[in-house]
Amino acid sequence: MFSWFRQRRRRKILAQPFPPEWVACIDKNVAHYHYLSAEEQARLLDEIQVFVAEKNWEGCGGLVLTDEMKVTVAAQACLMTLGLEGEPFRHLLSVLIYPAGYAVPEERWHQGWSVKGESARLGESWYRGPVILSWAEIEDDSKHPGYGNNLIWHEFAHQLDMLDRATNGTPPLATRQERRRWHEVMTSEFQQLRRDAAHGRATLLDTYGAENEAEFFAVATECFFDVPVDLKEQHPRLYEILSSYFRQDPAARILAHEGS
Repeated sequence: MFSWFRQRRRRKILAQPFPPEWVACIDKNVAHYHYLSAEEQARLLDEIQVFVAEKNWEGCGGLVLTDEMKVTVAAQACLMTLGLEGEPFRHLLSVLIYPAGYAVPEERWHQGWSVKGESARLGESWYRGPVILSWAEIEDDSKHPGYGNNLIWHEFAHQLDMLDRATNGTPPLATRQERRRWHEVMTSEFQQLRRDAAHGRATLLDTYGAENEAEFFAVATECFFDVPVDLKEQHPRLYEILSSYFRQDPAARILAHEGS
């Protein structure tokens, strides 16, 4: 019954024309949109329309939310799931956006004493939401793509990772063979990044990914969508495993676009 009501509501949402000003936001803020086929673009616009309508959006720290903010987040989140089955973000209820970085209370233990303070954040991702984001960081990522950094893809990768309720850098995979292959490749690449970070070597992947397996998956996802050609050249096995999971080949899209 609930599924019937959801589908009915979505038909009403999609019966509305896609606002042209939203397309302008996507053109400006989502570089990868231009590499999609016409069919992929049409599907993405439908997904954006539903995502914007169904999620609860909140401006925090005095931020007044605009359609540009909602559409930019929705477009990049939905781009990630174009090839995935089902509705990976169905259980995500809320997206919270701060004007810039923000601080959260933090308690640490030092030599048996509780030390209270604050921790600076640019984003967070919680099981079944919310996803919390900094608009200043999103704007910077949108204006300067091609550096392998993207806050939206990072935090929404955590949402995919948590679909099986475990935050371990392994999203739900269909077969034992896929899980075995994932573990082999991701463990090898993660350990290599840790070695590179320890020795101060320059890396395509942000060394924040050396923190743990969950952060590695999020950082790798950023590169997969933002600098896919470089990732494929420098980390072919990592690119292949991510391409297999997302069922997308962004490097091929970009190369085909540049060659046309």
